[in-house]
Amino acid sequence: MTATDNTLFASDNRPVDLVPSRYALRIGDIEAMVISDGVLPLPTATMATNVAPSDLAAWLDDMCMPPDAFDWPLNVMAVRSGSQTILIDAGLGGQFPGFPRAGLFPQRLQAAGIALESITDIIVTHMHMDHVGGLLVPEVKSRLRPDVRIHVSETEVAFWTSPDFSHTVMPTPVPPVLRTTATAFYNAYREQLQTFEHSREVAPGVTVRITGGHTPGHSVVDLVSGDERLTFAGDAMFPVGFDHPDWQNGFEHDPEESTRVRIGLFEELAQNRGLLVAAHLPFPSLGRIARNGDAYRWVPVIWDF
Repeated sequence: MTATDNTLFASDNRPVDLVPSRYALRIGDIEAMVISDGVLPLPTATMATNVAPSDLAAWLDDMCMPPDAFDWPLNVMAVRSGSQTILIDAGLGGQFPGFPRAGLFPQRLQAAGIALESITDIIVTHMHMDHVGGLLVPEVKSRLRPDVRIHVSETEVAFWTSPDFSHTVMPTPVPPVLRTTATAFYNAYREQLQTFEHSREVAPGVTVRITGGHTPGHSVVDLVSGDERLTFAGDAMFPVGFDHPDWQNGFEHDPEESTRVRIGLFEELAQNRGLLVAAHLPFPSLGRIARNGDAYRWVPVIWDF
């Protein structure tokens, strides 16, 4: 039995999906839920493109990870604040046959009792295919409210009119798919887009702010209520970043700026002790950041269920 084999305990009266793949919590008066969209199998070389392969291989071995390919987690969030229900990112969607284990957020959202029709706002951290592809699924698009507000930075929208991939190190087929998916997203939802320049309070205590780096218009989302806070960091950080915040990811359009953004967010979270969720940290991707010499330490929260 492999780590992804859910057949052992499956029977006629037990679900095949043994893990609900959602985790709910409160940030003061704000209700939040982390939802796994699945995993993306990717080559490990994309994890660190500015270091010697032997250094990356040593880190992978130390982390008990395979040397050539790994499962890249993919998380989205649902948030309720006041009268608004907000989706943060939308996963991969089902139009990419090379990733059969992702694109699962719609059924997991439904299993959590959150109807697509109830979503009033969608925040898009950036327009990569694994963050907007879910909105292109016909069964999703047809059920969203016609007046749904989609919040994305003005810089991000402008970037994808003529995207620059010159500093990325991606598998060859990926850039054209990223480009066509971003274009399809814009064409499908241009009337619903609510662009912002620097930041916007989308709902009480829910603020999206631009960071740049991973993409020029990449943004993070802060949930703040009373003395409690959580930051959804999108693609600003990856598992290797805690030990090696200066290691650059192949999907970063501006690797140097991404490094500055990542370290800045780590410092911010280490100081305010707020919770962190990121798109590509292992589900439920919920923890805090502590300094560890010149690097950082991931401190997972204890599950409360």
